[in-house]
Amino acid sequence: MHPDRLFCETKAKLRIARATSSSAFRKLRSMRSYRGHRTECRRNVGWSFHLNSHLLSGEIPFFTMLVHSLKDWSFTQIGGGEGTKDGEWLQVSQFPTSVHVELLHLKKIPNPFIGLHEWDVQWIGECQWAFKTTFSVTEDEIKSTNADLVFDGLDTFSSVLLNGTKILQTENMFIEYRVGVKSTLKVGQNELMLNFDSAFMKGRELEKQHGKLNLWNGDSSRLHVRKAQYNYGWDWGPVLMTVGPWKPVSVQFYEKRIKEIDIRSLISEKLDVQVDLGLTFSEKTPGLATVTLKASDGTVVATSKDIKTDSGDASTSFSFKSGEVELWYPVGYGKQPLYSVEIELNDQSGKSLDRKGQKIAFRRARVIQEKLVDQDGLTFLFEINNIRIFCGGSNWIPADSFLTTITPERYRAWLQLLIDGNQNMVRVWGGGIYEADVFYEICDELGILVWQDFMFGCGQYPAYDSFLRLVEEEAEYNVKRLRHHPSIVIFDYQIAESLNLELDYSDETSDFRKTNFPARYIYERTLPEIVAKSSDIFYHRSSPYSGQGKPTTDQTLGDLHQWNVWHGQQKPWHDWDILAGRFVSEFGMEGYPDIRTVDYWFGGNKDERFPQSRTNVNHNKADGFERRLELYLMENFKHAFDMDSYVYYTQVMQAETLASAFRLWRRNWKGRGREYTAGALVWQINDCWPVTSWAIVDYFLRPKPAFFTIARELRPFTVGMTRKEHQTFPKDLSAATFTIESVLEIWGTNSTLEEKKVTLEVTSFDLQSEWKDSWSKSVILAPNSSTEIFKGQVPGQPTRTKKSEVPKDIVVSTRLLDEDGTILGRYANWPEPFKYIKFPSTEQLGLQIDVAGESVTLSSKKPVKGIVLDVDGEYVKWGDQAIDLVPGDPQTVKAIGLNGRKIKARYLGDGSA
Repeated sequence: MHPDRLFCETKAKLRIARATSSSAFRKLRSMRSYRGHRTECRRNVGWSFHLNSHLLSGEIPFFTMLVHSLKDWSFTQIGGGEGTKDGEWLQVSQFPTSVHVELLHLKKIPNPFIGLHEWDVQWIGECQWAFKTTFSVTEDEIKSTNADLVFDGLDTFSSVLLNGTKILQTENMFIEYRVGVKSTLKVGQNELMLNFDSAFMKGRELEKQHGKLNLWNGDSSRLHVRKAQYNYGWDWGPVLMTVGPWKPVSVQFYEKRIKEIDIRSLISEKLDVQVDLGLTFSEKTPGLATVTLKASDGTVVATSKDIKTDSGDASTSFSFKSGEVELWYPVGYGKQPLYSVEIELNDQSGKSLDRKGQKIAFRRARVIQEKLVDQDGLTFLFEINNIRIFCGGSNWIPADSFLTTITPERYRAWLQLLIDGNQNMVRVWGGGIYEADVFYEICDELGILVWQDFMFGCGQYPAYDSFLRLVEEEAEYNVKRLRHHPSIVIFDYQIAESLNLELDYSDETSDFRKTNFPARYIYERTLPEIVAKSSDIFYHRSSPYSGQGKPTTDQTLGDLHQWNVWHGQQKPWHDWDILAGRFVSEFGMEGYPDIRTVDYWFGGNKDERFPQSRTNVNHNKADGFERRLELYLMENFKHAFDMDSYVYYTQVMQAETLASAFRLWRRNWKGRGREYTAGALVWQINDCWPVTSWAIVDYFLRPKPAFFTIARELRPFTVGMTRKEHQTFPKDLSAATFTIESVLEIWGTNSTLEEKKVTLEVTSFDLQSEWKDSWSKSVILAPNSSTEIFKGQVPGQPTRTKKSEVPKDIVVSTRLLDEDGTILGRYANWPEPFKYIKFPSTEQLGLQIDVAGESVTLSSKKPVKGIVLDVDGEYVKWGDQAIDLVPGDPQTVKAIGLNGRKIKARYLGDGSA
């Protein structure tokens, strides 16, 4: 939580908490030992000392807490087998780690991400494994009042032995375990052993004992196991049952420590700030604490000194008038200033015992559910610092099947993609993990709002006593771990409504544990109580959840998972407008990843390089995906079936589908009292392995075309259109006489807080002739809402009186121009389905691609639909894809890594189909 100064001496790491003066650091470096704590080289231990404030003034420090990070480990398969011989111990390549990662490093197993090798490593999850290390303890260290072993995360069922004595039994992947081991340690070498049982087999045992329950995805035994549920396989992920110490392990020596920090910020409607801070200590002994609040530049904002700690608890508070401290805003609405709270714990003589800190920020976050104008139901919207926010974003799954391979740099790259894609919210889905601290820290820094699920993904979970105990411990630990992050604005869980559960939504008093929906006790009793007690974050009973006694499919209340496109009724994506909800927290469409990712999973096997191959099928886990993909392709596209073309057409289909949803639902954000749709979170931003899925960015962080079309729909200013046929019968008794008109509607959106004067340009083209029509008008876009601009007949499209009259292929292009001529937004509306369009020939199109360094400019003589650019060889980082181009409106795309290579362009009507 606070900066560390790192010094390495003969391969031993001495980590010093707090920034140090150069003179003090030189003194420290020159010392062979100080006050009994030796700084000798130890291969298996990373040393970390907590220092008192004397270090900041250049004085020689007194070390108050010593932390050994245990890093030199070996592992074995208990009893021997395919992984190791009986009694054979292998050195780990990294720590924390897991068995799959180490066996891959040693080339003892094939890569499960390639071909069908996922199924060659299933034995790993059904074996027992052990990890061990040794570490040295001095006489002075063991004299400390306390010595704890701290396990940040063990996956999942393990028994822990220290010097042959069992000190811990674990059964939850999601929590930290801390064990006092002073009586078990000895001077000199100590051995620590972690014995892991098979989570899969333990789950099957629990299922036999407590009963089989229903679910979607994976083995039903997962419902009894507090482990990342996606390890059991999902409709986008492989079956890879990880095992091992997946988070750091350390031994800590101390006299008294700061056990818990609870910082609550209450921001009034006038934006005055009240900060209440509670502290809990490990011992009820006399002492004093100092609390300092600092701005990001290190300026001291407030201090509270001489706080008595005798009772084991303490508290203090700070108050600020509006404007005295800066508020934190989501990206696009203001800055993200982060403050630090630093706590120093001293004994009665003033000796420093412990120092800790947390980064915090101040924001007023509310979920608003109030009556609407002109429509039934209630809003479901997020308000930050009195500003109502349209939330456009993504769902997040774990970024890898092997969590210990995800670095802070990968987390940042993923979350930066949200910012690059103009997204302001991410939902951490409940079948993965409570993410790493660095994930939330980056969200705080970047201004990304976080919708945090509890880990109950897609199933009918139990609520027997031992399971409930695990859940209570897990929820309390993670709420306390995460509550200080300004980015987190909502907690919830996932309901499994379609499993024929006993659901009386009006029942607010029952225990529920004797129904066939026992976990409702957890969701509506346990979790809300823990969230309310340990944080000020809003708790939402489910996702989806309507409330008001209504089922979760209600489109007028709460949040909605809209899967009637792809799943369910398999509606056309053109129906998104009538499929809207107050907040659509899940929806999606599949699309193949980048062709390089596809070729990666073939592993060089060219015989499998066709859409229906066994390898391709293994790398798409969605039930019935062939039927669903082909349904949407056949309904909308004339498409080719070679591998490269199939990748292209599914990508364009996904891009069109998802952009349409964001476009139509953002239109429903119509201002105060008319926030008919307040957010849309696409399923999903990322993948955990190379796969065809609903992700808009593939496993290797290569954005699909859909990423870019969504980004365009989430710009501060956008323009949207719909084209719908209206059939009118003048005679009540006749069906033979009618008229068909193509009606065009145009609207604009403005996410800024000021009204915006723009010029709307509308240009229409006939693909089969030189006909063209243009008009423009001045428009005022209302702040933080959509504005209706035009409704009328599609230019150049005559009224039809017979269904045999084929409508013209009219493309309508719109642009929003700023007063200085800057293009703020553009959109081209094409007749659909695209399969009926008679596209101009390549020669008639006159598509021109001009390259100047890393800038690529596209122009054409005729409208072009769905341009996707690529090159041979290594991937290029493109600034835009799935581009619709019209004459007179050239577009320039950034291309990082082009390096002079020739650009290839795919588009609808390119002759491939």
